[in-house]
Amino acid sequence: MTATRESVLAALKNVKDPGTGDDIVSAGVTRGLNVEGGTVRFVLEIDPAKSKAYEPVLAEAQEAVRGVEGVTDVSAVLTAHSAKAPPDLQTKRKPAEPQGPQRVPGVDHIIAIASGKGGVGKSTVSANLACALAAEGRRVGLLDADVYGPSQPRMLGVSGRPASPDGKTILPMRNHGVTMMSLGLMTNEDQAVVWRGPMLMGALQQMLMQVQWGALDVLIVDLPPGTGDVQMTLAQKAHVDGAIIVSTPQDVALLDARKGIDMFNQLKVPTLGMIENMSTHICSNCGHEEHVFGHGGVAAEARKMGVPLLAEVPLHIDIRMASDGGAPIVVSKPDAPQSQAFRDIARALVAQGVA
Repeated sequence: MTATRESVLAALKNVKDPGTGDDIVSAGVTRGLNVEGGTVRFVLEIDPAKSKAYEPVLAEAQEAVRGVEGVTDVSAVLTAHSAKAPPDLQTKRKPAEPQGPQRVPGVDHIIAIASGKGGVGKSTVSANLACALAAEGRRVGLLDADVYGPSQPRMLGVSGRPASPDGKTILPMRNHGVTMMSLGLMTNEDQAVVWRGPMLMGALQQMLMQVQWGALDVLIVDLPPGTGDVQMTLAQKAHVDGAIIVSTPQDVALLDARKGIDMFNQLKVPTLGMIENMSTHICSNCGHEEHVFGHGGVAAEARKMGVPLLAEVPLHIDIRMASDGGAPIVVSKPDAPQSQAFRDIARALVAQGVA
């Protein structure tokens, strides 16, 4: 028998809301319910000041849903997001009061790595920059917030599931001197994450605030492409010291890069600079230099936008092979010319006092 939305709601109505005494559906706590086959996802939207009181409620709700016939997997999170709920879950509960950006405990600085367009090498830049900062002696964390396409476990050579000794705090993984957390560690490598906005935002808040990052000089956040929910949630919930925009030189990528910079301007997050990735290609046989995607477009755009050009990173097979092999080129070939661009960016960020 396949689980239905009605059977799941009936199970959730057996769980009491500690704030009102009603069940968590009638109290308006349950949001974003999604039932697909045997997989059930939902959010408990609460006042962040009452998170401790709702942790056992979350566990009870998950257990109640697991008991529904046809349910094989349950994914639920606590969140303080106050976006409008689906009509059938709207009730008398008032939305949580909006809160300003908060510091992540133990983290001195947060740098977002973003791009308006996918496929420009943003995750490769994030992994290499994190390792380059670690090589400079910084205590570095890397949060893979590219929820739909998490690639940092592969790039940093990390596998296994993060532990949670108390069921509340998540212990991140570590390799190459970088502390890392990714939704890719919680799912199979070929498993798609089919989530709506509230689930994304809840997961991001958990990875920011419930991961035991320890004492970090800088947390690098590898964002998904575009200007959507994840970017907005990061800027609204966490104090972000600045963003770095990655783009290739071609005009189509630059069109989207401009939108990325405008987004961060609207969110009041300073742009630390731009990186031109895949800037040039040098033939390994004859030494001929070719600008496959054009050249200089990002430098011109950076001047136009009034932000620094941090580096021009070449298109080179060693960068790709190193990332696919789980040891970014900064780690596997630290003295290679291709590594120097990332080392230069790291030193510039340290000099600016943001890493």
